[in-house]
Amino acid sequence: MATYLSKSEMETFQTGERVGERIRKPTTILLFGGLGAGKTVLTRGIAAGLGVADPSSVHSPSFTLVNQYPSSRGTLVHIDLYRLETTRDLYSIGIEEFLDGNSIVVIEWAEKLPFAVPDAVVIKIHLGREPDHRTIEVMGDDRLTG
Repeated sequence: MATYLSKSEMETFQTGERVGERIRKPTTILLFGGLGAGKTVLTRGIAAGLGVADPSSVHSPSFTLVNQYPSSRGTLVHIDLYRLETTRDLYSIGIEEFLDGNSIVVIEWAEKLPFAVPDAVVIKIHLGREPDHRTIEVMGDDRLTG
């Protein structure tokens, strides 16, 4: 496990960027953290690390559940389960195909998944005492490269 301390949105982005630079596909990243914890900022950083042309275009897909971004190292599939109402909704987006594919999948609000994802990298973001402070725990860090 690797632990990062972030004191700003930029540091959270940079942590994601470091993770993104080390990802090899296929990889699934499960993000846990409360509302406003910085899951989407971290995902934007992961996109930058992967080589997505415009990481600022990465936004929370709360209403569509899934966004896909091409990168120089493969497709980044960004799934947000915040508004997931039923398991049927999850299967209607083709979750199995994304998880069984050759992509890099980042799932926000992963606690809403009704099943385990073997070999996933788990990232937990904990709010700190100061407004912008975060502790970011990356479990399964050994499944990333270099």
